[in-house]
Amino acid sequence: MANTAIALIDCNSFYCSCERVFRPELQQVPLVVLSNNDGCVIARSADAKPFVEMGAPFHQVRGLLKRHGIVPFSSNYALYGDMSERVMTVIESMVPAVEVYSIDEAFADLTGVQGDLEHLGRLIRARVLKYTGIPTGVGIATTKTLAKLANHSAKKWQKQTGGVVDLRDPERRDKVLKALPVSAVWGVGRRMTAHLNAQGIQTAWQLAQADAWTLRKQFSVVIEKTARELRGVACLSLEEAAPPKQEICSSRMFGKRLQDIGPIREAVATYTATACEKLRSQHSVCRQIRVGVRTGMHNPDEAKYAKGITMQLPWATDDTRMITQYALTALQQAYRVGYSYSKAEVMLLDLCQRNEISGDLFAPQQSVESTKVMAVLDEINAKWGRGTLRPGRVELQPEWRMLREMLSQSYTTRLDQLWTVGCR
Repeated sequence: MANTAIALIDCNSFYCSCERVFRPELQQVPLVVLSNNDGCVIARSADAKPFVEMGAPFHQVRGLLKRHGIVPFSSNYALYGDMSERVMTVIESMVPAVEVYSIDEAFADLTGVQGDLEHLGRLIRARVLKYTGIPTGVGIATTKTLAKLANHSAKKWQKQTGGVVDLRDPERRDKVLKALPVSAVWGVGRRMTAHLNAQGIQTAWQLAQADAWTLRKQFSVVIEKTARELRGVACLSLEEAAPPKQEICSSRMFGKRLQDIGPIREAVATYTATACEKLRSQHSVCRQIRVGVRTGMHNPDEAKYAKGITMQLPWATDDTRMITQYALTALQQAYRVGYSYSKAEVMLLDLCQRNEISGDLFAPQQSVESTKVMAVLDEINAKWGRGTLRPGRVELQPEWRMLREMLSQSYTTRLDQLWTVGCR
């Protein structure tokens, strides 16, 4: 049986790299990308990291960014999502099996692949860069945790490694484990790092050498599996098909404080429509919905209020119209006059797959006509663009939309914003 080989392909500073693809003049300019409503820094290019911390509020670092020539961008999720699909498509064309782990990284199963896997890693990097313009790092190992660590090493020592590190060799693996702190290990956060440091575990190698059963008893089964994976014992399998989500949430901060219920109704209807699209995309139905609203929680001079209402639906459904009706009823119960609201959220709960619903001759259920209407809605929007056909309550350019003053164009998803190349 062939030895297990797993690669992790991770995009470098993905959000910032997406912005640079269509703005070549920014290749050598430090960038940051901001969260919803241009709130905090959520992504930094490598050359911006020495000057600004992750999570720093934009209003506090605006002057700092200007002094260091760092260009800020509002988050452009339409662009990032489309570029992610392109990157994953390239990777899938070059390896036997892929688990898309997040928007900017994927595990690839290279078990049984003939030839030099490090060379294959370099080919993947080159092709992704050529076809999408996105730089990547590739880590190869015998387990997913080691592949993550190999990828971290590829980025940390990019000049020496060329962006690809293969840790299948035990000697090389132990050398890297001894050189990296335990905080660099996948799944070991700040609190766990402190706990492990208190036990004398400072490096990744020391965690790998620790007794697995003791780790399980003192911490958790997750840390036990992590230690085993660092030794080369596979405990985490590749998941080619992501399991359906058990909850679906659609939520955004408003671009400004809202007091009247009218625009909040529009927001809740819009969020519900988005959540229902996600629900149908995974072939699920829901039986409960929760709608929440809240004011800003950080301004000491602002009255604070938060409330969520959960409602049971009459039957398991994916019909946007029915779910929106119940969502607006829940909003009416949660809303209180006299507050300035900053956010609303819609959660679809108690999800199940269509084929998991037990038939009952007397129980009400979604009509065939409703199912057909939703299928036509999704088909039209898939063909002509999101929002082409939508519920009447959903506004495309509402007054409460997110603040995104530094938003780049949707170069790949909108015809009126396509990238143009001039001839001289």
